[in-house]
Amino acid sequence: MNWAALIFWVLTAGGGFVMLAIWLKNGGMQQTEGGRIRPAIILTHFLLAATGLVLWIVYVVNDSSTIAWIAFALLLVVALIGFTMLGIWLSQRKKRDNAPAEQKFPVAIVAGHGLLAATTLVLVLLAAAGVGGS
Repeated sequence: MNWAALIFWVLTAGGGFVMLAIWLKNGGMQQTEGGRIRPAIILTHFLLAATGLVLWIVYVVNDSSTIAWIAFALLLVVALIGFTMLGIWLSQRKKRDNAPAEQKFPVAIVAGHGLLAATTLVLVLLAAAGVGGS
C-alpha cells in the first residue's frame, strides 16, 4: 500500500507539474484580479504537495507512522486548496473574454489530476492506518 500511494502521488504530481507549467507560461504569476487562481494559492498548493511527497518518501524508507500521518494531514490541506482552485477554474469556464491562465489547462489533465489525487488521498490514509501492509 505504501508503494502504491507513492506511485499515485508521483503520477498526481506529474499532472500538477504540467498544469503549473501551463499556468506560468500563460502569465499566471501576474494574475491579481478576482475570480482567478492567484499565485499564492497555486504556489501554496504546490509547496505543500511537494513537502508531503518528500515526507511520504521518508515514511516509505523509515516506516514511521508519525511521518505518515503528517504527510496525510498535509495532503488533506492540499486537497482542500485543490478543491478551491477547481471551483475557481469551473467558475471561469464559461467566460471567453480575458480568460485567466488556468483556462489553458486541458480538461483531461484537470480531470486526471483530480482522480489521481483522490486515489492518492485514499491510499495514503489506508497506508498510514496500516491497512494492506507495505
